[in-house]
Amino acid sequence: MEQQSLRMAGLACAKVMREEISAEVSALAEQGITPKLCVVRVGENPDDIAYQESIERCFAKLGLAVECRAFAATATETELIDTMQALSADATVHGVLLFMPLPKGLSSDNILAHLAPEKDVDGATLASMASVYSGKGEGFVPCTAQACLDILKFYEIPLSGKRAVIVGRSLVVGKPLAMLLLGENATVTTCHSRSQDLPGLCREADILVAAVGRKNMITSDFVSPGQTVVDVGIHVLPDGGLTGDVDMDSVKEIVSAYTPVPGGVGTITTVILAKNTVRAAKG
Repeated sequence: MEQQSLRMAGLACAKVMREEISAEVSALAEQGITPKLCVVRVGENPDDIAYQESIERCFAKLGLAVECRAFAATATETELIDTMQALSADATVHGVLLFMPLPKGLSSDNILAHLAPEKDVDGATLASMASVYSGKGEGFVPCTAQACLDILKFYEIPLSGKRAVIVGRSLVVGKPLAMLLLGENATVTTCHSRSQDLPGLCREADILVAAVGRKNMITSDFVSPGQTVVDVGIHVLPDGGLTGDVDMDSVKEIVSAYTPVPGGVGTITTVILAKNTVRAAKG
């Protein structure tokens, strides 16, 4: 009988994290402090809305506050810059999350330049990115990248000396995750739209991370036996369900371990966001 692949659900890992966060939230409550996150969303992207709802559910269970500043897709850069400046000056707001990518014509770099680094709980500012690349442990690591590393460690997937292939080179996941895995002594290959023989590169990995933002792009042709597959993607289906960047039905019978969508990386991502918000509230 073939051994069934390990389903690396995020719930167990998130439970341990939530217990740690709850203790910190209780300690802050005794000081009259309720950690608060402000989500800034531009437009009505279904993926953004799904993530926002996930954050609100997670934070409510932990006793954290969430505020949403929703803008129309036609919002101007000046409006968003003004919002970042106002939130940076608001002592009741401890963390700020700007949903990206933004609509065309808006520069996230220009907008985030006006966010106080100590409130950048998703590691999106240049100051936070510099900390990730310097390896000094200062600032905040992008939550999704950290979630990938945390779920691998929770399920005791060997990293040192292993070959990790990341499909996607975004500043939100691909690039920072490459730095985190290098810090764990993995050998990292970052792939993108111009990589030659992408399926072949993916099949050579011990750990394959799909963070490309294309629904079900990674199929059985991209994987090989013994691999661990981490699916970062989240896409809303017409029936309201969710799927990832990996066609998991065709992949999970081949690989040794995988993260599901929903219930995998995303489950931990929101908890890490809460953890960072609490850390920001502690100062």
